[in-house]
Amino acid sequence: MVSWEYPPRIVGGIARHVQELSEALAAQGVEVHVITATHPDAPDEATENGVYLHRTGVPPAAHGDFLAGVYAMNAAFEARADALLQELLHGKPARAQREPILLHAHDWLALPAAKSLKHRYKLPLIATIHATEYGRHGGIHSDLSRTINHIEWELSYEAWRVIVCSDFMRGEVIHALNTPYDKIKVIPNGIRAEKFRFEFPEAERAVFRARFAEPDQPLIFFVGRMVREKGVQILLQALPLVLSEFPRARLVIVGGGYRAHLEEFVRFCHLESAVHFTGFIPDADLLRLYRVVDVAVYPSLYEPFGIVALEAMAAGAPVVVSDAGGLKEVVRHEETGILTWAGNPESLAWGILRVLQDPDAARRRAQNALKAVQREFNWRRIARETWQVYRSVWAEFRAVEW
Repeated sequence: MVSWEYPPRIVGGIARHVQELSEALAAQGVEVHVITATHPDAPDEATENGVYLHRTGVPPAAHGDFLAGVYAMNAAFEARADALLQELLHGKPARAQREPILLHAHDWLALPAAKSLKHRYKLPLIATIHATEYGRHGGIHSDLSRTINHIEWELSYEAWRVIVCSDFMRGEVIHALNTPYDKIKVIPNGIRAEKFRFEFPEAERAVFRARFAEPDQPLIFFVGRMVREKGVQILLQALPLVLSEFPRARLVIVGGGYRAHLEEFVRFCHLESAVHFTGFIPDADLLRLYRVVDVAVYPSLYEPFGIVALEAMAAGAPVVVSDAGGLKEVVRHEETGILTWAGNPESLAWGILRVLQDPDAARRRAQNALKAVQREFNWRRIARETWQVYRSVWAEFRAVEW
């Protein structure tokens, strides 16, 4: 596998996806090597939970020539993977020629190395497209976006099979990248629900919750990057409508990124006492926060899947989400959560009030959601489906001329 992010480097959802998928595949007997960027807090070579990790190359900087950084990082990826493939193919003992070796690239930032390795070694390439430039920005509006869009198209073109996380993403990849329908396999993202099952006594819960709200204050929660497509601005616009019914409600917003404009909006609306921006918080605190909130809200304008909604569901928190993208495939309205209209503050406020005004119904939906997560979104099932794609691709590859 080739991925520019892998824990402890976590930029978006790709890092956790690649880690948890790789470890689930390794647990099922697949030998998994991950080529990823270096990180100051991680060794260059390691084996973690059965996965062989090879960290090399400097990740591209957000400032400066981003694309040049991507290609420099991929040059390092390619060099390390080339040495690894030489060892796998010609080492002692030599690997049987018919033993499957496949390449799996995650998103466009891995395309240059993956494409080069594919053609040099004549090995099939699988691509997972987690999001598209077209979807993130509601179209292609700049030269940089056009370049990224073309690289995404090339990744889809070079791949033997394309994996996406939702039916919504299949439609988007067909529309934005002209990928054939039958080349695409939908496999949902997963969650380790067990990470939320830890001892958390009531007294400890009360002390932790007091950091964010008093016992009689409803606690509303959002976690995500401070970018337009995550819809934090919609949540802040909806908050006054919620406060008109629950004046003591408190909103906690967790996540990194530029937020000065959001803080200015809070001041303009005199919402300072009701809104708390935490910035990035450690995983241990984040897991506990999920366990003490009254409602987790995800008002995305664009969402290929919605892993944060799965996390809230796995933690037993009632969820309110927009109907953007893959979220409506994760949350079933009035059964496992509440769906609202994307980009509509009034609809979002209605959804939040629906939870706060009827906590018993919210609790029942949360219980249904936890069962759905355990049944449908566990990594064992997802790893099996991915392995079936690998086997299918390898069988097709062996049956035809390169």
